[in-house]
Amino acid sequence: MLIIPIKDGENIDRALKRFKRKFDRTGTMRQLRSRQAFMKPSVKRRAQVKKAQYIQGLRDAEEI
Repeated sequence: MLIIPIKDGENIDRALKRFKRKFDRTGTMRQLRSRQAFMKPSVKRRAQVKKAQYIQGLRDAEEI
């Protein structure tokens, strides 16, 4: 459970922004979405390789 202490006189929007940032860092939503459907390990690995190739291509293009 996330606990966000609110300081005296702190704006609620600022506290909400801190909560959202902390919630994103925990990775809860990503984990829930990944559990919605089963993905075979071979398909998961293929997606990782494809993503790595894409990122490497961006880095190579940046160096040129």
